[in-house]
Amino acid sequence: MMQLLYTAIFSQMALILTLLFKSPLRKLVILGLDKLKRGKGPVVVTTVGGTVAAVLFANVYNLNELKSRTNEAGMLNPTDEVLMSMKLLEISLMGFFLFLSLMIDRLHHYIRELRFLRKAMEAVKKQNQTTQEEKNEGHKTLVQENETLRAKVKNLETEHETKEKKAKAAGAEVHALKKQSEGLLLEYDRLLEENQHLRDQLKSIDRSMSH
Repeated sequence: MMQLLYTAIFSQMALILTLLFKSPLRKLVILGLDKLKRGKGPVVVTTVGGTVAAVLFANVYNLNELKSRTNEAGMLNPTDEVLMSMKLLEISLMGFFLFLSLMIDRLHHYIRELRFLRKAMEAVKKQNQTTQEEKNEGHKTLVQENETLRAKVKNLETEHETKEKKAKAAGAEVHALKKQSEGLLLEYDRLLEENQHLRDQLKSIDRSMSH
């Protein structure tokens, strides 16, 4: 019994050290514990733990019986002393065994939780990175569209200025043609008056010559 407890406790200590430090062996241990917690594994572990706990309580009860018998006898004989020492050692080893079992279970649980949290963090990080890349691409597209629109606006402004200049030049030309037309009309009226005046003179000359 003692040798079995020592073997189990040293094995548990080695298992805990393996779980504490990152190594390829730790992955194998975690996989083994994962398989142990599936199927009939929890039932077996609970049975072993319950058996050890029952033996522990039985040893505690026996130790108390030895102490009460010693108190009644008033002295402790060598046999009872050896028995009490053995019972106390077995109780300590079984308690340590149960404590290490609980520690291994909690370590395995927290390592799994940490692994899941890391995977979740990596997934969130990748998602954020993808979102950031999409935002950057969208920002670049918007910048390019803004630059294209600015170029179009500049071209339209240039065309507008050119057309406005042409319109001003055409207006000035129309105004000049209008003035020229007014001058021609005035000249035409003057020529008509002069022609009429010459005709009147010609008529008066004809009349004078006829008398």
